[in-house]
Amino acid sequence: MEVLSKLFGSGDRVKIMRLFILNANASFTTKEVLERSKVFQAPGKRELNVLHEVGLIKQKTLHVEGSRKRKISVSAWFLNTAFPFLAALKQLLFNTELFKKEEIIRRLKGSGRVKVIITAGIFINDEDSRADLLIVGDELRKSTIEKTIKSMEAEIGRELSYGVFETDDFRYRVSVCDKFIRDILDYSHKKILNKLEDAF
Repeated sequence: MEVLSKLFGSGDRVKIMRLFILNANASFTTKEVLERSKVFQAPGKRELNVLHEVGLIKQKTLHVEGSRKRKISVSAWFLNTAFPFLAALKQLLFNTELFKKEEIIRRLKGSGRVKVIITAGIFINDEDSRADLLIVGDELRKSTIEKTIKSMEAEIGRELSYGVFETDDFRYRVSVCDKFIRDILDYSHKKILNKLEDAF
């Protein structure tokens, strides 16, 4: 139980664990872990040391190209796929609701006149989904949406696949059975906000 109690000590730890588990074949330097998880340096390094101590992640040396094309050695972290609690950890981390629908709506509220938000993919534990998020509205501020998505990605642990459409464009795409739209609507998804019930 000591290992499990250490695993769930903080929100930063959960973000870092998700990063490694969702990118099981990847290696990250400490800097990359901190940047992708949006965790400050001191607590981030502390959490990496804890996860290393309990055996969830391991360390190795990578030889990468540095300045003047010279090979340099850097230390990198990677997931220990033989970790005894890995399967249970995946269940705990990904079979729980990542964000409540009210939280997603609140985060996207300042992005313009948002009319439709559809979640799929990682939000509903469907790895085969074409996209994770669909946002429709008017006067949408792409930069604000991108900033919100990046924040969510840091908490989830991987990049999100998403689509953003103005209302008229979305209506047109629905009318012509656009493949991207149909790939979302014809498969498992959740409409967490829908002010266009006449459109689809």
